[in-house]
Amino acid sequence: MARLTNDNVELAREIIGRYPRPKSALIPLLHLAQEQDGYLTDDAMAHIGELVGVSSAEVLGTASFYEMFKMEPVGRYMVNICTNISCQLRGGEELLAHAEKTLGIRPGQTTSDGLFTLEDVECIAACTEAPCLQVNYRYEHRISNEGFDQLVNDLRAGRRTDVPAHGVLAEVRQHIPEDRRAGVVTPEDKDVPVWISAAGESNR
Repeated sequence: MARLTNDNVELAREIIGRYPRPKSALIPLLHLAQEQDGYLTDDAMAHIGELVGVSSAEVLGTASFYEMFKMEPVGRYMVNICTNISCQLRGGEELLAHAEKTLGIRPGQTTSDGLFTLEDVECIAACTEAPCLQVNYRYEHRISNEGFDQLVNDLRAGRRTDVPAHGVLAEVRQHIPEDRRAGVVTPEDKDVPVWISAAGESNR
């Protein structure tokens, strides 16, 4: 189980500095930890709690709400096949069955080489492009069985350089110099407009 690396701690502190309260940086820090290890380790979540001043339970409670965060090791490539209504009508269930056969695994499982994890998912908001899937949340539209096999072959051979390992949201990291940041002020320290104060008084 890994805590954040020294470089990622430095980056985490920069991210925290963008928010009026450290706790507000929780989700970006979870993405950072998942990028580091491919999933969220217990130690990384505890470390994040220390950095933002909340308990490990609160970090886990936040992370477990979102499908994109994984609490267990997954493959380098997370393959999400949509089987909701539009994709289902256009062959999504058949595509999932074909993927199971091609990869030799069922949804929720990972191939023995550690490359692919397969998931059967609800709508991924590409209904006009059905049937569709995502690989590490990068879309593949109107995909056929043959197209799926080609995708798998290309990923195995390293030909899809546009699909980074699971956990990597973007390949360009945002850095905001301190003198370019928006005013980071807590609500308590910010001047409250008169009309808000008046409304608050009248509601008492």
